[in-house]
Amino acid sequence: MGTATSSMAAKFAFFPPDPPSYNIVVDESTGKMRISDVNQRDNVDVLKLTTRRGNEIVAMYVKSPSASLTVLYSHGNAADLGQMYHIFTELSVHLNVNLMGYDYSGYGQSSGKPSEQDTYADIEATYKCLEETYGVKQEDTILYGQSVGSGPALELAIRLPCLRAVILHSPILSGLRVMYPVKRTFWFDIYKNIDKIPLVGCPVLIIHGTEDEVVDFSHGKQLWELCKEKYEPLWLKGGNHCNLELYPEYLRHLRKFISAIEKLPRLRDVTEQPKDQSEQPPNNTDQIKEKSRASTDQREKGRPSFGQREKSRPSTDNREKARASTDKKEKSRKSIDRSMKARNSTDHSERARNSFDRLGDMVRSVGLCNVDCLRQTAAEV
Repeated sequence: MGTATSSMAAKFAFFPPDPPSYNIVVDESTGKMRISDVNQRDNVDVLKLTTRRGNEIVAMYVKSPSASLTVLYSHGNAADLGQMYHIFTELSVHLNVNLMGYDYSGYGQSSGKPSEQDTYADIEATYKCLEETYGVKQEDTILYGQSVGSGPALELAIRLPCLRAVILHSPILSGLRVMYPVKRTFWFDIYKNIDKIPLVGCPVLIIHGTEDEVVDFSHGKQLWELCKEKYEPLWLKGGNHCNLELYPEYLRHLRKFISAIEKLPRLRDVTEQPKDQSEQPPNNTDQIKEKSRASTDQREKGRPSFGQREKSRPSTDNREKARASTDKKEKSRKSIDRSMKARNSTDHSERARNSFDRLGDMVRSVGLCNVDCLRQTAAEV
């Protein structure tokens, strides 16, 4: 089954428009690259980026003068930048965000052939461009993954501890689960989103149509249930895989989400606090505490985590009360406290070890193609 499934995924997974929907042209007056056959806009930059796997991919950056947040958008399986150009520019206007979109290797005018590992390299190169060329910080970045784009989006999300938010649009649990209702993750599976979503510490919005004929609605529901920081999901009644942008609720809900995210504290402020925070009050939200803990795990190996300090406070109170009692009770209680602390410390180390092992397994996932539109409906996108 493993070999057959891998071969099927490799053969049918990708549906880049053939021929591509656009060409790259150079404006003679400015020397800037443009995407052909679209309404040209002065606030759009077209770039070519080289990935760590040696491919040259095409990206576009839409600038919004008053935006404080930037969306990095990974599009669906059977589309390229020529088809997404209008959607990207309109989303930038209506959501008041900067927006960076890119074509996967082998899509549009990007070189190479598409594969799972190439899409990971593609989004890494695009994010690096945002940082180095446009000065965008991860705490001001929202990752948007549509359909198969949820794979590279979540792969990058688990590497950015200060990421502002994630949006998943008709996401997949994994490639194999699109084809078969399996209950466990196999080594040959691809885009193992079901294993990655619990590792994302920032707020996650999930959008899915209830009548999705390509990626069943249950994928979005289960991913939402596994989110650490859930945001109110958008389940579009009657929506299918390729028409969710046509629903008025789609844009309304995105605006609401962006507005809520803009009000959140920037995570950099939390992670740059002094190391000794024992005298400082707890953070305002569980979300900030979790993110701070995740981003400082390596630096904090020699010290108890924030959660451990919280657990130790009831023990401290008990010892204070015990001082009013007999010396015998005091010694007994201190002995119990020491035993409990040792057990908590062991449990904490074990949890951390399991977390890193799980992350390592995901990073070593095989480099097959992505699985998105596995039916003929993909050709209609």
